[in-house]
Amino acid sequence: MYVLFEDSGKFKAEKIFSDADTTMQVESATGKRSKIRKNNVFFEFAQPEPAALLEQAEQLAADLDIQFLWECAPQDEFNAVDFAEDYFGHPPSAVEKTALILALHGAPAYFHRRGKGLYRSAPPEILEAALAAIEKKREQAAQQEQWTAAMIAGELPAPIAAAANSLLSNPDKNSLEWKAFDAAVKELNCSPEQLLLDLNAWSSPLALHRHRFFSQHFPRGTDFPDIELGTEWGTDLPVAAVTAYSIDDAGTTEIDDALSIQELAPHQWRVGVHIATPGLAVQRDNELDAIARKRLSTLYTPGQKVPMLPEAVIRAFSLDEGIERPALSLYVDVDLQSQTITHTRTVLERICVKENLRQHQLDPFVTVEALNDPSIALPYGGWLRPLWQVSQFLSQQREQVRGKPENNNRVEFLFELAGAPDDPDSIVSLIPRVRNAPVGLITAEMMILANNIWGGLLAQHDVPGIYRSQQNMRTRMSTHALPHDSIGVPQYAWSTSPLRRYVDLVNQWQILAAAEHGVSARLVAPFKPKESDLYSIISAFEAQYSTWNDFQNQIERYWVLRWLQQQGITQMPVTLIKEDLVRFDLAPFVMRLPGIGEFERGQKLIIDLLSFNELELTIEARLRDVVTPNEEATSPSV
Repeated sequence: MYVLFEDSGKFKAEKIFSDADTTMQVESATGKRSKIRKNNVFFEFAQPEPAALLEQAEQLAADLDIQFLWECAPQDEFNAVDFAEDYFGHPPSAVEKTALILALHGAPAYFHRRGKGLYRSAPPEILEAALAAIEKKREQAAQQEQWTAAMIAGELPAPIAAAANSLLSNPDKNSLEWKAFDAAVKELNCSPEQLLLDLNAWSSPLALHRHRFFSQHFPRGTDFPDIELGTEWGTDLPVAAVTAYSIDDAGTTEIDDALSIQELAPHQWRVGVHIATPGLAVQRDNELDAIARKRLSTLYTPGQKVPMLPEAVIRAFSLDEGIERPALSLYVDVDLQSQTITHTRTVLERICVKENLRQHQLDPFVTVEALNDPSIALPYGGWLRPLWQVSQFLSQQREQVRGKPENNNRVEFLFELAGAPDDPDSIVSLIPRVRNAPVGLITAEMMILANNIWGGLLAQHDVPGIYRSQQNMRTRMSTHALPHDSIGVPQYAWSTSPLRRYVDLVNQWQILAAAEHGVSARLVAPFKPKESDLYSIISAFEAQYSTWNDFQNQIERYWVLRWLQQQGITQMPVTLIKEDLVRFDLAPFVMRLPGIGEFERGQKLIIDLLSFNELELTIEARLRDVVTPNEEATSPSV
C-alpha cells in the first residue's frame, strides 16, 4: 500500500513500511525511510505507483476548470476527497482525488484552505477582488518583462529614464522600474552604472560619479540656508604692528593663515603665525555651528569646492590683503645662535595682511640657493630669508626627535580645469609641484609649530582639545596630548585651518579660552574635560573626512584618465611601490600591474597604456621596458 501525505507544504506519495496508532513509517523510491504523522495523511491507495500517481494527477489537475470547480463546490467548508466523488460523479480513483487536491491547492484565490484536505470557496466579492489583483500582477509582470527585454536590446524605456536618478541613489526595490532594471543588469552581467551609461540614461561616467556622491551626502544641494551674520567682528581688538603675508595655492579663497617675522636682535627673531578667527562668530551650538558641524570639512575636487562655512562667514574672517581682520596670533621668539625657543605668546588681535601671495608664483624664484645667498635678488627676501632660517632650525629640531630626515621629495600635482567641473570635455592640466619646495617647507613648518605649541597650551591648562597622534605607526585622533612620532613633536592639535576644518574650529574655541583665562580656562572653555561630545565630534569627523578624501581621490583619478586621453599618452614611466603596485611618475595615479615579475622597490619601468575605463577608474596596461640606472624616463610617449 501507498499513502499520499503532506510534508513541509509539499505533496508526497510513498510506500507504507509500518503503521502505528498516530504515525507511519514510509519508504521512498530511493529506499529512504522516514516517519510521518497520520494527521498529515490524505488517503491510502494501492495503485498506481507513487511516481505515476503524482505525474498523472498533475496532468489531470491542469485540465480541470477552476471556475467550474468553484461554481460546483459547496459554500461551506468541505473535504477535498469527499468533493472529488461529487465532482467526478463516481468513487474517485487515487489519481482523481490527488488531482482535485492539487487543483484546489493551486487556486488560493478561489479556495481558501482551512486545514488538511479542508477548503472553503471564496465569496464572490472576495474572489472578484482577488482575480483583479492577480490580473494586475500579471499585467505588471508583463510590463516588467517588456521593459527588461527593451533594455537588454539596448533601448531605454521612458519610465526607466525618469527613474534613472533613484535607481542608483535610493531605489524603490518594490517598484516595477527597479525590478525590470535589476533583471536586465543580472541578464547582461554588468553593473547598474554601466547599464545606465550604455542606455544613455546618464551623459558620462563623470555625471555618475558626481551623482552617487552628491545625492547621498548633499541630497538638498550644497547651498546654505539664509543666515544673519551680525555686525563686524573684532573691531575693538588692538591692531598688530607687524607686516604679514599669506601663501596659498592659486585658487584658494579661504585665507586661513598668514606669517610675519620681526628681528629682535642679531640672530633673534619673533615669528608670528596669524590664524583667521571664525570661532568668534561660529560659537558652540549656534546656527552657524550646526552648519559647520554637519559638513565638518570643506570638500575639494578639481575645479570645485564645497565650503564648510557659508560665504558670508568666509568673507568676514578670511585674511584678505589690505583689510583689518581679527586673528588668533602665536608669537614665537627664536634664538638661532643658541638654537632655542625663548618665549611664546598667544593673543587675539587684528592684523592687516599686506599681500596674499601665491605659491606657484614664488616657487620659480624662491630656491634654496637664493634663500641662503643674500646677494641674489629675491622677491620678499627680507621676509622669506629669516623665515627660512627659522624653519630650518625647527625642522632640525624635529629631525632630532624623529631620528631620521623627512622624505619630502615626492611630486604633488595640482589640477586645473579649463571648463566646468561637471563637463567631461573640460580640458585638464596637471601642474607638478615638489613637496620640498622651500616656500612650501616654510609654510608647513610654521603650521606644525603652531599646532604643536597650541596643543601644549591646551594640555598645560587642562583644557581638552582634539589631537592627532602617531605612535607605533598608528595614527589616531583623541582628546589627549600624545606624541606624533612621524612629525617629531610632543603633541599636535589641528588649529590652523578653522575656515576649512571643524576640528580646527573646535580647537580655536578652546585656545581662545586658554589664552584669555589661563589656569581657569578649563572652567569656561566651551568643552569641559572628559566631555563626551568631543568624542562624538572626533568619530564623525574621521568618518566624514575619510569619505570626502575618498571622493576627492576618485574624481582626481577620473581627471587623470581624461588628461591621458586628451594628451594622447600611450606610454608612461612608473615606479614600483611593492609587488605589482606602481605609481605614475608624471601623474597622481597608482594602479596594479599583474604579472610584471619580481622587481625591487623603487624600480623604474615603462608601461604601455592600452585602454581606459572611466567608470571603474582603471587602466589596462602592460609592461614595456625596464629602465636601467643610466637611462632616463622623464616624459610620456604619445
